[in-house]
Amino acid sequence: MPMPNELDPRIIRASFEISGRTKVYSSPFYIQATGTKFANSLQNEANIVIANLDKQTQDYILTETTPYNTNNTIKSITLEAGRQSYGTAVIYTGNIVYSSLSQPPDVGITLKCLTGNFLKTQVIGVNQSGQASTQQIAVAVANLTGLVLRYEATNKIVSNYNFSGSGISQIAQLNAIGGINAFQDDGVLVVKDAGVPLKDTLKIVSSSTGMIGIPEFTEQGLRVRFLLDNGVVIGGRIRVKSTINPAANGEYIIYKLSFEISSRDTPFYYIAECQRIGN
Repeated sequence: MPMPNELDPRIIRASFEISGRTKVYSSPFYIQATGTKFANSLQNEANIVIANLDKQTQDYILTETTPYNTNNTIKSITLEAGRQSYGTAVIYTGNIVYSSLSQPPDVGITLKCLTGNFLKTQVIGVNQSGQASTQQIAVAVANLTGLVLRYEATNKIVSNYNFSGSGISQIAQLNAIGGINAFQDDGVLVVKDAGVPLKDTLKIVSSSTGMIGIPEFTEQGLRVRFLLDNGVVIGGRIRVKSTINPAANGEYIIYKLSFEISSRDTPFYYIAECQRIGN
């Protein structure tokens, strides 16, 4: 019997921009990646391995992304994944912090990436004299950080909002307003009500839709593993249907979304940590 990978081949594509030059790598290059996204002001992170590159390209990437390189331009990477039947979607966008050589047998480069890493050194100020809505404040933060705003929070009025600090701190300050959940995801500043999932993001997770193993309870809610799906987003809604552990059944908000993918090995899934809606 053919393996599922042969019936519906995986597609993994890594595109990165260094010094104004864009390079795209996909099959037959071996690509393996792990990462985690957070529905808060923490930076999304990823480790991406690309093997079997020609030596000239490998040396170029290692040279340009070393932390000792005096070229301080932003070095960004976009990771897409999916299958041939439904195409790919972006699962991670971030900045390359540094690179190193991976170990044999597939000698290649390992890229350490963080989302919006340049925002840590970018000091900006947002000042709203008098009264301003939370949406007005979010628009100002998005404009100053270069992020696209997705605003789904209930508007509140804030008096004399005044904050100066890094772009990352600005997002943390939005969360400090109270009742708001703000985070960055692949170039988007998401601002939504705390405890409320993003609109139009429902994903049903069951054995028939790709759930792997049994959902596990955690201190914050639930952890569930399932095959990679283009419709899943951090801050989104999932509905768990488990016959083995029916106590876990219900609807949840994803507050932490990890991925493990590989172009030819077993991993090709998400691990979602989520909070039950209404709790």
